[in-house]
Amino acid sequence: MNFDRRAIIATGGAALIGGFALFGGKRSAEARKGDFEIRLTEAEWRKRLTSEQYAVLREERTERAGSSPLDKEKRKGIYACAGCGLPLYSSATKYDSGTGWPSFWKPLPNAVGTRPDNILFIRRTEVHCRRCGGHLGHVFDDGPKPTGLRYCMNGDAMKFIPA
Repeated sequence: MNFDRRAIIATGGAALIGGFALFGGKRSAEARKGDFEIRLTEAEWRKRLTSEQYAVLREERTERAGSSPLDKEKRKGIYACAGCGLPLYSSATKYDSGTGWPSFWKPLPNAVGTRPDNILFIRRTEVHCRRCGGHLGHVFDDGPKPTGLRYCMNGDAMKFIPA
């Protein structure tokens, strides 16, 4: 039997991790505070964001695979943070990873930050907006050349700005 790591992630593995993040892996808004240029109160973030955006950006939830229209977006443009508007990714680095989430092989310069995310005994690297600290998704080392990286992002964490 031949196992494809991406197929496993896109099905069972993603369901397990995504389900935990959706229903039990919620971190408090306090976890999002840090040394970021944009710092708002929980009430200010809730006023600025939809409930789905708040859950992803501020509580580190994961949207359901295949639920974001940004996964199928094919136009040229920029993907920006839904929280603060910082440009994060260019459509030139977007590709179809087959996971059900918008994926990129490289962020724009000085756009994102990373930190270890060891949840469910799984070592991952969280990706966040460097300006507001909003949770965007995770980066994995199974992406295409030239970087070999897969920035697997939540569509609710971003907005698309056509060229």
